[in-house]
Amino acid sequence: MFIIAGLGNPKKEYDNTRHNIGFETIDALADKYQISVMDIRNKAMTGKGVINGQKVILVKPLTFMNLSGESIRPLTDYYKIHIETELIVISDDITLPPGQIRVRKSGSAGGHNGLKNIIQNLGSQEFQRIRIGVGEKPRGYDLVDYVLGHFSKEEKPLMREGVEKAIQAAELMLEGNTEQAMNTFNRKVSPKQENQSK
Repeated sequence: MFIIAGLGNPKKEYDNTRHNIGFETIDALADKYQISVMDIRNKAMTGKGVINGQKVILVKPLTFMNLSGESIRPLTDYYKIHIETELIVISDDITLPPGQIRVRKSGSAGGHNGLKNIIQNLGSQEFQRIRIGVGEKPRGYDLVDYVLGHFSKEEKPLMREGVEKAIQAAELMLEGNTEQAMNTFNRKVSPKQENQSK
């Protein structure tokens, strides 16, 4: 069994903000595989289903971003999840261009408060994650205002592609093909290269 947790903030006002791209990805996965993410357990919206033959629990923590670990740790304990191989966390990343993703088997929080809290609560940074680029903070912008801001008209199609890539990466990871996901998605692609490949 796997837990796939998307990070975000649980109030309507945060819908479609940069920080909530993890929630959006869980919603897209739920739609694709007809999984209802409506149960409330351990401070999270959860839903059980099957993706590519694997039992999964989709998770959207209700703790607010900075306390994500307070929801995810009890869930991994309850379902006896092996965090190194059976937990996948999806979050936003301001160091990546909009829509570009990065797959990792483990690593530091990289300044992301949601990941930082999960690492703190799990007592380990050895868990798989998919980070979705939301673009770098423009000079002079407040970081909180930026990550809680909405995507521009130009960014929206890129973010839809990013969510689709994250779903494809998660599908590979569920099949035990994390290395393949890393090789496929971790290369930097400039918009020019992307256009040429279409």
